Amino acid sequence: MIGAGSMGSQAMWRLAARGAEVIGYDRYAPGHDRGAAGGETRIFRAVHLGDPGYIPLLRLADRMWDRLQRETGLPLRRRSGCLVMGEAAAPSMRLLVDSSTTHRLDHEVLDREELARRYPQHRLPDGHIAVLDRLGAVIRPEASIQAAAARAEQLGARLHRYTTVREIAPAPGGGVRVVTDQGTDHVDAAVVTAGPWINTLLPDLPRTVDIRRLISSWHIPTRDDWFAGGAPAFVRSTPHDCYGLPSPDGISVKLGLSLARYLPVPDPERLDRTVRPEELATFRELIGELMPDLNPDPIRLSVYMEGYTESGNPLVGHLPGEDDIIVLAGFSGSGFKLSPAMGEIAADLALDGTTDHPIGFLSPAGTSAV
Repeated sequence: MIGAGSMGSQAMWRLAARGAEVIGYDRYAPGHDRGAAGGETRIFRAVHLGDPGYIPLLRLADRMWDRLQRETGLPLRRRSGCLVMGEAAAPSMRLLVDSSTTHRLDHEVLDREELARRYPQHRLPDGHIAVLDRLGAVIRPEASIQAAAARAEQLGARLHRYTTVREIAPAPGGGVRVVTDQGTDHVDAAVVTAGPWINTLLPDLPRTVDIRRLISSWHIPTRDDWFAGGAPAFVRSTPHDCYGLPSPDGISVKLGLSLARYLPVPDPERLDRTVRPEELATFRELIGELMPDLNPDPIRLSVYMEGYTESGNPLVGHLPGEDDIIVLAGFSGSGFKLSPAMGEIAADLALDGTTDHPIGFLSPAGTSAV
């Protein structure tokens, strides 16, 4: 397992649960803040803005989140509901409503007046709707990664912390060579979940993963009832592509923006963690328009990295031409909620060579092959 972050920790857990001999490598340690899983909270949604092919994967993830909580006894996910807001006539919102109805997802469509009555902390422009996903939840990302890695170790996995992998290559006669600063290991199969370092470790990936620098910004409400009604997590597709979650302490709200606002990261080892005042302009604009009861001046800022693909779909499957190397990369800012499902799928691919779960549209080769 190359990388023990969002996807790698879950894959280690699922492989170890099946009795596999698991060796993991991470250049830092589970739960670190140098990848995409920081910021205390992430969103789980059962409804999806995009390809309905994700719905069965989200259902699998929902079950696996419950399983991880049962096995670890830790409160990793809290059902809060999630509001998805956008222009009613937009193709993405029409598809979301139609697929939620077709797949009988537990949801409710709220018009402008109903949203204002039940969730007055949000504003909807004319012609916009909100979809309340009742299965929506808030996940604790750092705690979840540490919990999955720890559970894997309890089941027999070995994790090499603070160990940088320099090369992954097919070995003569089968299997994979994994070269680290400490030496070279020979393994039967390698699952590569290296996050922002994917391009360095697998330079021959047929589909590009664009590494971007993202900002999370925390804001305190100016009214004491902002968290009334459960304060569900939320996603907006228009007029600002953004998302937000209540902080676990109930004091502030975390906000994040879309890919279009993120700067490229030429070298993940040299991430610029300084947030300049001009980078906060969009946060101030969306607060003024859509959430005016939040103080536009942040109390905290954090910088992370995420990998994006041109299609917005991650790369999940065998590296083309290599039966013993499995890739999970480029989750485009929306993959954390899927991570335990991806761990299960990675275990299928590593042990069986295939999976019954529908991931053909996520193939690294850009075809239906897995």
